[in-house]
Amino acid sequence: MLDVLLITFPFFALVLAGYLAVRAGLLPLPAIPGLNAFVLFFALPCLLYRFGAQTPIAQLLDPAVAGVYTLCAVLMVGGTVLATRGPRTNWNDAAFGALVAAFPNTGFMGVPLLVALLGAAAAGPAIVTIMIDMVLTTSLCIALSQLDGAGTHGMAVALKKALRGMLTNPMPWSIALGAVASAAAWKLPGPVDKTIAMLADAASPVALFTIGAVLARSQMNQHERVLARDYVPVALAKLFVHPLLVWLAGRSAIAVGVPLDPFAFTVLVLLAALPSASNVSLLAERFGAHNGRIARIILVSTALAFLSFSGAVALLT
Repeated sequence: MLDVLLITFPFFALVLAGYLAVRAGLLPLPAIPGLNAFVLFFALPCLLYRFGAQTPIAQLLDPAVAGVYTLCAVLMVGGTVLATRGPRTNWNDAAFGALVAAFPNTGFMGVPLLVALLGAAAAGPAIVTIMIDMVLTTSLCIALSQLDGAGTHGMAVALKKALRGMLTNPMPWSIALGAVASAAAWKLPGPVDKTIAMLADAASPVALFTIGAVLARSQMNQHERVLARDYVPVALAKLFVHPLLVWLAGRSAIAVGVPLDPFAFTVLVLLAALPSASNVSLLAERFGAHNGRIARIILVSTALAFLSFSGAVALLT
């Protein structure tokens, strides 16, 4: 366990550094969107392109990995909606609570962290799950969020917004280009490759620092009281129920003969053990959900993940 903590500590320390920088006023709030833009449009796409280009195309198109992860994502969404939908929680809030319970922080945290722990081969399954969460899980939750009376027209409008957001997000395009490069064994010219490598190397530290900054900003912008029972159980479900569900589904799949690689299975479980994705807060705000609750789920899951994720790594590896 201590060996694992020595590896995971710098990653969570960078999140804490970003959080403290904002809380102490060292990083102005208007600077945070710039950090986000650098990570989202420059550093992280380069990182994902490099991993995609260096990963065999068969791993990027692994149906066993995609099937197990998709099944668990749908079960997490359905289970969370059923558990939280009620008199105090409408469809919109229940749907985005489900999204934050099923969508791990794979892009900003998971890829660099798992590559550091398990090696570059961990990037393949991680990239598959990013595509599933960005396309299927997000679209499903946005559709569910419109069941409060918006009707089919409102649902169609919401899905168009989600599709537009996905098409303008450089992450799926960088993954697709990486997959094409992998399939075609295409190599970039030396200077271009070096430039992309430099941006990719900046992705991990800046992304982790930005997560902390975004969490601090969310907490500082919260002016209403949210009951712990409305967000702590969802954060705990993200950290414990989600990886347990993936573990059970993976073991069952292997038992019935599904060709799920044991290494990929381990990566899937650890991805599910990650804290909630910080970008869900932006989506919740965009679609009018209770963003204070979503931000608290992300904050609690990220804070607790230092120990829970490290424990999952120790158990599985």
